[in-house]
Amino acid sequence: MRQTVSSHRLYVMDRRQKQKLERDLERYHALLKLATDERAAAALRQLIRETQGRLNHTNNSEQPTPKIRDDNQSPAEGLRSGGLEHMSAQPDWPRNRLLLALPSPDLNELIPELEQIRCEREQVLVDADSSLDHVFFPDSGVVSAVAVYTDGSIIEMATIGREGCTAVQAVFGAESSSVRLLVQIPGGMSRAGFTRAMGTMPSFRSLMYAYVQAFLEQVLVSVACNGAHSLKQRLARWLLTMRDRGDDDALQITQNLLAEMLGVQRPTVTNAARELERAGLIARGRRQVTILDRQGLVAASCECYQLVRARVASHLPKTYG
Repeated sequence: MRQTVSSHRLYVMDRRQKQKLERDLERYHALLKLATDERAAAALRQLIRETQGRLNHTNNSEQPTPKIRDDNQSPAEGLRSGGLEHMSAQPDWPRNRLLLALPSPDLNELIPELEQIRCEREQVLVDADSSLDHVFFPDSGVVSAVAVYTDGSIIEMATIGREGCTAVQAVFGAESSSVRLLVQIPGGMSRAGFTRAMGTMPSFRSLMYAYVQAFLEQVLVSVACNGAHSLKQRLARWLLTMRDRGDDDALQITQNLLAEMLGVQRPTVTNAARELERAGLIARGRRQVTILDRQGLVAASCECYQLVRARVASHLPKTYG
């Protein structure tokens, strides 16, 4: 297989997801008729466009499951084929630290059931209220668990990188997701059928329970942080958290994304980022923020950054390598 990277946003849909999209589209149109605020109306129009596009993609797709491109398939054909894009096996795969914490025999047993895929920026892996058919284990990149509001706005509740997975609700037997799982920084992921491993592999089950505790620690601290600390401190913490989940000081993120994740307006986050840049801690570029001085950024952050690291590491000692 040829390794490929696509910026095209592709989705795996089932019938229930299609019906949900149709219901969402009707609701957004109804809300648009009632909207009196121009900002809310603009957000609803954007939601309608995105939802209609995803629905059109579903209606035009002849094959609902992911396809693997072969060496004779052109890039254009690959973009039309639909599904999440598979990657050829890498020599150091998997790199997800949660999977690597498994005993070697159990990891070797699980590997044949893992699918290695490529995820792109702003790709929705699982939408709110859709079925939890798969669990994703990031090898690189970052996924955000975001709340979705009726006006189309979103706000981040937690981030998931190579230290974890998207299984927090599935661990307890949930069949649908209450949050949207959104790719913030593109990268490779392993996708797994989750139920069998939970039922037959005690080491995997114990690891998932430990991860749930670590995930909840992150969420609880984040709730307190949002109310207790300044935007500049929270921005510094967010950037450090993204860096911990990757291998590059250059983070492929936009200021629009930063504003959404931190729950503020873009001009507000721009001012906070400008302060960090003037201090020589970061450099801003087009769709990118580069960390120049990590220790300085730690000093500019709030205590929550180190607190979350310590609490997560207590549950999952291999989180930070």
